[in-house]
Amino acid sequence: MNDEQLVKVSKYLSKHLRHQPQSLGLTLQPGGWVGVEELLAACAKSRFFISRAQLDAVVAGNDKQRFSFDESGERIRANQGHSVEVDLALVAQVPPGTLYHGTGVGSVEAIRREGLLKLRRHHVHLSPDIETARKVGARHGKPHLFVVDTQAMHAAGHLFYCSDNGVWLTDHVPPEFLHDA
Repeated sequence: MNDEQLVKVSKYLSKHLRHQPQSLGLTLQPGGWVGVEELLAACAKSRFFISRAQLDAVVAGNDKQRFSFDESGERIRANQGHSVEVDLALVAQVPPGTLYHGTGVGSVEAIRREGLLKLRRHHVHLSPDIETARKVGARHGKPHLFVVDTQAMHAAGHLFYCSDNGVWLTDHVPPEFLHDA
């Protein structure tokens, strides 16, 4: 599968495993899981044909590691970023002392006032390194990076979760825990 096909399949899966599973007739199970055979059949029914080998390639080759299989390889899920109601069954963890958030420069002033809000998502997404945060911010124009004092947030009682692909999640980052990178 070439890069263009990989991106096309990844976007299709993101749409249906994160935002519109019902449009394929899918129901996300606890943890956000859906059966692989059920997903492939639903995709075929909607005339978007994906083989198991292509699905394996997308899960293994997606640069953001958006998807994962369960231990059996019989179920798949999007690791985070859902706009539909789903319990990913993540366990709260102690975060590293610092995480990062990339955004476009047009959002900086609102973030400085309100902090990072999850908006239509289940969580605020935080990156473990500056380069990843920079890439995320660049999707929104000229990037701006924030450093998040997660050690202070955690001490103040905020909960953090780490998705299967290493993205850290929390409900809200108040402005007092944000600093420009």
